Amino acid sequence: MELEYWLGRGVEAFREWARTYGGFATHTAMAVDEAACEVAFEELTARLRGSYPFFHPCYAGQMLKPPHPVAVAGYAAAMLVNSNNHALDGGPATSVMEEEVVEQLAEMVGFAAHLGHLTSSGTQANLEALFVAREARPGTGVAVSAEAHYTHARMCHLLGVPVYTVPVDDRGRMDMAELERLLSTGVAGTVVATTGTTALGAVDPLHRIVPLARRYGVRVHADAAYGGFFRLLTDGKNDGEQALVAPETGDALRAIAQCDSVAIDPHKHGLQPYGCGAVLFGDPDVARFFRHDSPYTYFTSRRPHLGEISLECSRSGAAAAALWLTLKLLPLTPDGLGAVLAAGRRAAVRWAELISASPHLDPYQPPELDIVTYYPAAPGSSPPRMSRVGAASEDVLHRGMNTKEDPVFLSVARVTAGAFTARHADAVADSDNTHVLRSVLMKPESELYLERLHQRVEQLAKASWPTPRRCGR
Repeated sequence: MELEYWLGRGVEAFREWARTYGGFATHTAMAVDEAACEVAFEELTARLRGSYPFFHPCYAGQMLKPPHPVAVAGYAAAMLVNSNNHALDGGPATSVMEEEVVEQLAEMVGFAAHLGHLTSSGTQANLEALFVAREARPGTGVAVSAEAHYTHARMCHLLGVPVYTVPVDDRGRMDMAELERLLSTGVAGTVVATTGTTALGAVDPLHRIVPLARRYGVRVHADAAYGGFFRLLTDGKNDGEQALVAPETGDALRAIAQCDSVAIDPHKHGLQPYGCGAVLFGDPDVARFFRHDSPYTYFTSRRPHLGEISLECSRSGAAAAALWLTLKLLPLTPDGLGAVLAAGRRAAVRWAELISASPHLDPYQPPELDIVTYYPAAPGSSPPRMSRVGAASEDVLHRGMNTKEDPVFLSVARVTAGAFTARHADAVADSDNTHVLRSVLMKPESELYLERLHQRVEQLAKASWPTPRRCGR
């Protein structure tokens, strides 16, 4: 789509609507000098060049990519109105759009009934879910895996709720035996399961966690901020035979439907600009925990206002409009938005194959979603020394992003000696932890760029550990 055209259409549509209310004088206090604006805007765009190229497939570092042009156009058009979806009188049009997109998200994850709203972030979504968990199970704590996002411990501290960390298995997923041991003590009233951990993209076995938690009368919250949209791939086939996601991963993602709550981030795999998370509850009656009084809002309609089921007050209506427009054109179906995720998933699977066959790279663990972890291979047949793995990984990271010609932007993840040796028994644990390389292939263009990306990373890895290693593993 031609972004400039649709941005212009949005501005013209706003002006046309505004003219229906009659003309009015603009205040001189709002005036800015055109020449000064030219200078300031030039400085702004120049400073923005100091950003990393999140838009380009050579950027395969963090969970960052630009929003779809459709989302940009929708956001800009609604931003001119600048509605606030806290109350219906602050966002009468965009609040309805928010209700519609939240209903679509709830249908995607499999909730038969739901209560939910968009949030400004995944952190806020998780906070609200943990707040409801505290109110529903007072006096109990929250169980999270050792690979869960740090936001859960921070939000539980904010809520005054104890946190119990559950060890993970050799793929970074919550250990079921350890979870049962903890639940048997009665100290936890809620389990947080992660479908797509930040570091590794690991998916906790939610299909086994839910029935276990129910046996102990414990709630389950799915932190699906990153991996939730992969639910779109759990029913399709790849090449007519092989499922695009592994059967166990698919079972875990489908089990989100059985959870009490879920956090999901449209500003990750939903192609939205930042400021668009979501929280959903399977039981609409949890609205009772949000009830509050406001002497100057909620008067324009007897319908529930979004602010009455949220801890946040002011929230951008433009975020709802952007998501609404995006889902009109790329719906939550396998051949809609699912096709975007499928490209990244195929790229991750293919790159894992290339890494396994490379004389210069070794896989850390197989990717479950679209996050690939790996490290520069040790020379010859010598086992990897963790201290050297970390040094080589950081060398690849820094040289890749700082070279002027053909740069590549990666990231690293810190892993413990126990985690590394659990995956690579021959490793020499000469340090308590190390760093491995980590690449997030969430842009569909990564699939088309993969061969070049792999070759460039191989070059960097070869130089970081100069002695070539023998093939034939």
